[in-house]
Amino acid sequence: MAVTKDEVSEALRGVLEPEIRKPLVELGLIGEPINAWGGKLVVPIGVIADPLPYEDALKSAVLAALAKANLASKNDVELRGLSDKELVKLRNLLRPASDSDSQTVANPIGHEQGRSNQFMQPGSKTRVLGVSSGKGGVGKSSTTVNLAIALAKKGYEVGILDADVYGFSVPKMLGITRNPLLVDDLMLPPVAYGVRCISVGFFVSDETPVIWRGPMLHKALEQFLVDVYWGDLDFLLLDMPPGTGDVALSMGQYLPKSEILVVTTPQPAAQRVAQRSAYAARQLKLPLRGVIENMSWFVGDDGKKYMLFGEGGGKVLADDLGVPLLAQIPLVPEIRAGGDDGVPIMASEPESEVSKAYDTLATAVESMGPARVYRSELKVKS
Repeated sequence: MAVTKDEVSEALRGVLEPEIRKPLVELGLIGEPINAWGGKLVVPIGVIADPLPYEDALKSAVLAALAKANLASKNDVELRGLSDKELVKLRNLLRPASDSDSQTVANPIGHEQGRSNQFMQPGSKTRVLGVSSGKGGVGKSSTTVNLAIALAKKGYEVGILDADVYGFSVPKMLGITRNPLLVDDLMLPPVAYGVRCISVGFFVSDETPVIWRGPMLHKALEQFLVDVYWGDLDFLLLDMPPGTGDVALSMGQYLPKSEILVVTTPQPAAQRVAQRSAYAARQLKLPLRGVIENMSWFVGDDGKKYMLFGEGGGKVLADDLGVPLLAQIPLVPEIRAGGDDGVPIMASEPESEVSKAYDTLATAVESMGPARVYRSELKVKS
């Protein structure tokens, strides 16, 4: 008896398109099955690009679902590239043009007016976490990446926007070596370890310096927020550049619900510089949620803790700012190695002391809940 499309669709109801992270059935990517001679079933699947970078994983998932449903004795999956018309239809399904393209927002900081993004929409459930530092070299990017993976392991939908335009490093840390795919004019951020990622690093080579003035930075951030399909995120983490420059100003405009986490190291000099980043966030009316102390100690072969960068800076900074010290992250070579190799320590050594520290950080972020933002301009008139 011939297998119908309804039977195939039911069997594949739980199979996700790996990059969009929505069911193939919901996206309308399943074609009419072909009942071939000898009990063979061929299932056509529409794909965004041909060849598809992750086609083996997609085929395996489809075949496993068909086998589980006992559909035909032999199965095959036929991937076919979507036509331009089909890509436009898929794009409109993912994000109708009216959602963001026709809306503008008031501009308080002197740049051209910007388009509204999904994270500014009423009812958006996404918590936007800006991971900041006063200076470079304190492990802000490794903290962002490993915190994102820790949150993804808890079952959340997570994305990283690499806003450190001059020192982009997140794609390499996640081991992502290909560019985003396009659905018509909508970019799909690559996914690694359950985390979506977009970065200027996808569009310039490693050796190319990014020499941009403020308006260009502002426009790049706008495009990463508006022209990227982020899906229904629970958390969007922004790896912010060091200091208090244009990106922080743009966040105040485009992501007014952002919550700021400050990364520092234990020594007093780093703590004082990180304090400036925290004060800048408050001037921009971005809620400061906590301090993360990185490189807190090193455990030697003798089992003793060595405070290589001093002690107590994170706690002092947190107390001065009136926010909690969310976590202390030990210094281990595996963090550096994981970033270089594209296999973060949360993925390579999930039971290590450091990974448990990142788990503690993720739990702290989770348990504190979203910030409640109060703005004087939103007062109700009597």
